[in-house]
Amino acid sequence: MNNGKPNWWSRPSSTPEAARIPTPSPADEGDGDFPLPAPRPAPGQESADLTDPAPAPGPPAAEPPAEPVAADAGPAAEPPAPEAAPAVELTKAAPEPAVELTKTGPATEPAAAPPAEPTPPAPADAEAYAPAPQARQPLHTPDEYRTPPYGEPGPWAPAPPVQRPPAAVPPQAHPHSQPQAHAHPQPQPQGGAAPWVQYDPWSAPGTGAPPLPRKKSRKGLAIAAALAFALVTGVIGGGIGAYVERNGGITTVELPQAEAGDTGRAPDSVAGIAASALPGVVTLHVRGNGSSGTGTGFVLDTKGHILTNNHVVDGAASSEDISVTFSSGETARAKLIGKDTGYDLAVVQVTGVSGLKALPLGNSDNVRVGDPVVAIGAPFDLSNTVTSGIISAKERPITAGGEKGDGSDISYVDALQTDAPINPGNSGGPLLDSKAQVIGINSAIRAAGGGSGEGEGDGASQPGSIGLGFAIPINQGKRVAEELINTGKATHPVIGVSLDMQFQGDGARVGEKGKDGSASVTAGGPAAKAGLRPGDVITKVDGQRVHNGEELIVKIRAHRPGDKLELTLSRDGKELTKTLTLGSSQGT
Repeated sequence: MNNGKPNWWSRPSSTPEAARIPTPSPADEGDGDFPLPAPRPAPGQESADLTDPAPAPGPPAAEPPAEPVAADAGPAAEPPAPEAAPAVELTKAAPEPAVELTKTGPATEPAAAPPAEPTPPAPADAEAYAPAPQARQPLHTPDEYRTPPYGEPGPWAPAPPVQRPPAAVPPQAHPHSQPQAHAHPQPQPQGGAAPWVQYDPWSAPGTGAPPLPRKKSRKGLAIAAALAFALVTGVIGGGIGAYVERNGGITTVELPQAEAGDTGRAPDSVAGIAASALPGVVTLHVRGNGSSGTGTGFVLDTKGHILTNNHVVDGAASSEDISVTFSSGETARAKLIGKDTGYDLAVVQVTGVSGLKALPLGNSDNVRVGDPVVAIGAPFDLSNTVTSGIISAKERPITAGGEKGDGSDISYVDALQTDAPINPGNSGGPLLDSKAQVIGINSAIRAAGGGSGEGEGDGASQPGSIGLGFAIPINQGKRVAEELINTGKATHPVIGVSLDMQFQGDGARVGEKGKDGSASVTAGGPAAKAGLRPGDVITKVDGQRVHNGEELIVKIRAHRPGDKLELTLSRDGKELTKTLTLGSSQGT
C-alpha cells in the first residue's frame, strides 16, 4: 500500500537460516555497507532464507526447499502487498538508490525483476518485516544435484549484465533505522561512460569489475606540447633572423659613432704642418704656345711674390697666360717677374689679393738624412694634396730639361732626395720640415725606365712617383729668388773652364778646346788664376768626390759667386790641390 509509509518487502525466513547470517567484522564496515540482520519471524510462521552465505570450503549442505508459510500480520506490521515479487529489494536507511538483487530461475531463462520502486525510509517503530499475505511457490525448482538456492554455485544462468557502480557515498544513518544486510548498489547508467561487465554474484565485492582505464599521462602531453611549441618558435625565430640578416632589420638602422672631439693637432705632426702651410700654397695654370700645364708655387712675401719652377711657367707667352688659385679657392692673374733655366726657378707676382700668408724659409744646410718632410702640391691638378716622407739623401747631382737639344735649357741641381710621393703637378711646391719651414722646392722625379731626373713641364706626359723625388735646396732657391725679384736675372758661379762632357773616366776633365774652338781655360778667369791647364782631371771639390762633368757643375752651382773652393786634380799621374775664388756669369 502507498499510504505514506514505507513498504518493506521480504521473504519469511526460518530461525536457523537467520541465525546463519554472518555478523560483519569491523573491517567490513569500512567499505561503506551496513549489515542487515535477519528479520524476526512472526509467531507461528516459517522464515525463508534471504541470505547469501559465503561459499563454504566443503560441499554445500542439502536442505529441503522452503515451504511458504502464511503469517498473520503483527500489530505493527503494514498491510501486505497484493502480489509478491520474485526478487528481494533491500534498501538502506539513507536516501540512496536501491540495489536490486535478482535470483535467477532455471539456467535457460533468467528471472526478470520487476521495475524497482522508490522505497521510503522505514518508520522508527518498524521492527519486523511484514509477512507475505499468501503462500508462495518456491522460487527455484528442485535441483537434482541438491544445490540449495543460495549454496555453492550451480547450473545457474548468468545474471544480466550490470554497469560498474560509481564510487560509494557514505550513508547517512537514520536514528531509528536498523542495520541492513550487505547489498550491492543498483547500477546507474552513465551514458556509455563505462563498459558493461559480467556480474558475478559469488565474487568478492569490487572484484568483478574490470580495472579503470588508465588515464593518459598529463606529463607526457605536457612534454609533447613543449616540444611542439619549441619547434614552432624555433622555425619562426629562424625565419625572423634570416629576414633581419638579409634585409638589414625591420627598423631604422642607427650606427654608433664617436662624439665630436678636439680637432687640434700637434704643430710638428703631418696634420699640424699641413694646416699651417696650406694657406700659403697656390696652384698655377699656364697656357701658351699651344700647350697647357699645371704646377705649384708658394708665397714668399705679402707683396704677392710666388716662387715656382721655371719649367712650370716656361710655356707662357705673356703674363695673361698665368693664373693662380689659392687654397681658399680665390683666383688671380699673375705676371712673370723673372726666371732662370740653369737653376730651374721662376718668380711670379699677384696683385690685388689681401690676406696673403708667406711661408717661412728654413736652412737646407741643417737637414739630415732621415728627417721627416711633408710635400704639398697639385698632382694631376688635384690641388692641396699633402704627402709625407723623409729625406733620403743630400747633395744629389741631377740634371733636368734638355728638350731644346743645345743644352741651354738644362738645369743642374745639387738636390735633396726624398721618398715623399711627388707626381706631375707637384713641381714648384714646398718641401717642409717638422717646423713647417720650407727646406726645398720640389722639382723632379726619377722615371722608372731609367735615365736622369726630368722636370715636370707637361704633367700629362710624365710618369708617376716611384719614391724618388728631388727638391732644390732652399738656400740656393732663396738666393736665386732674391736676384730674380731684384734684377729679373740670376747669376751663376763659374770657374772659367770648358769641360769634356764625353770623357769616360772617373772625374771631370778640362777640355782641350772650347765649343767655338777657343781656349778651354778662360784667360784671366778663376781657373787660370789657380793654375789649371787643359787635360787636367778634377776629382774632388772641397774634399767631395766628383765622377763626371755634370757633378762638377752641380757642386759649383751650389755655391755663391765669390766663394772659395779647394779643387783636387790629377795631372800626368800626379795629384795636385788648387784653391780658387768663384766668378759670376749672367743666367738666362
